[in-house]
Amino acid sequence: METRPEHIYECIVVGGGIAGLQAAIQLGRYQHDILVIDGNRGRSTLCRNYHNLLGWPDGVSGLELRRLGRSQALHYGVQFRSDVAVNANRLGFARFSLDTATGERLFTETLLFATGITDAVPAIPGLVPALGDTVFICPDCDGYEAIDRKTTVLGSGDAGAAMALELLYFTKHLVFVNHHAEAVADSLQKALANANIPRIDGDILQVEAGVSGPVRVTLSDGRSLETERCFLAFGGNQVESELASSLGAQCETKHHLAVHPRTKQTTMPNLFAAGDVVAHSEQVSIAMGDGAGAAIFIHKALLGEHVDVCQMPSPNQVTRTSPAHARPGRLATEP
Repeated sequence: METRPEHIYECIVVGGGIAGLQAAIQLGRYQHDILVIDGNRGRSTLCRNYHNLLGWPDGVSGLELRRLGRSQALHYGVQFRSDVAVNANRLGFARFSLDTATGERLFTETLLFATGITDAVPAIPGLVPALGDTVFICPDCDGYEAIDRKTTVLGSGDAGAAMALELLYFTKHLVFVNHHAEAVADSLQKALANANIPRIDGDILQVEAGVSGPVRVTLSDGRSLETERCFLAFGGNQVESELASSLGAQCETKHHLAVHPRTKQTTMPNLFAAGDVVAHSEQVSIAMGDGAGAAIFIHKALLGEHVDVCQMPSPNQVTRTSPAHARPGRLATEP
């Protein structure tokens, strides 16, 4: 016979980034018994400046958003633990257990995974300190910062080539530095040539960047180039969906957790997900909306109301989109 644990949280939020914090604030305002487990890692710990958020015209760092969000959640009674969830089990229809890296076992009625993605950023000196100032990851967030500027894509293989082509929307002054001289598909090589984007093969040794530029990129063979902005595209980013998958939650093709578009519930009852672990948009504003939306339906689930789970489409219902560099409009590959 199953022994009832001494304490069962109403919801545990795994991940204290933007989506997790927004969900925690909303759930705290419902006065639920909430715990956030946060390992203090992820993209929002790295970005020095988000430029595209409502109310922050001069930008705000990920660390500042996290500090403000945590303070706000604490005001509503949300609890936090600096730890990492390493194992999860389903104990019943509405109960889960989580084991943490510090050896704790925690119990909860509902779970929200806001575990995001881990960027594959090489350990190149000078790279991380410039993220969000003159070095960027997302063209949707920060392509504006490259408008008509001399811009260098630091990347590897197809991922780097595709990023360079996508940035044509914002600037024609582009160079692609292909780290480790990774192979590039013939179609992408042709597109780079048609767009007059030079490709430099070599190992990136160091990046030197100030708050507003310029940026100097030094290669291991002694070559260097000066640019105004850099974008990173090394490929191999990891979607942190493994723990949720171990509980039976299904994933999309690229390992993002599949959720109901309205409720943010996965294919498993009482198991929700929000933020970059769900959507490939990788936008702070969307992560906030995801977190708030998930919290609303977690609240309904805790009240015993029916909350729709995600229904995975059959393979013949899945539509596929063209690569980003093939989109029409300003994103042309002709000079």
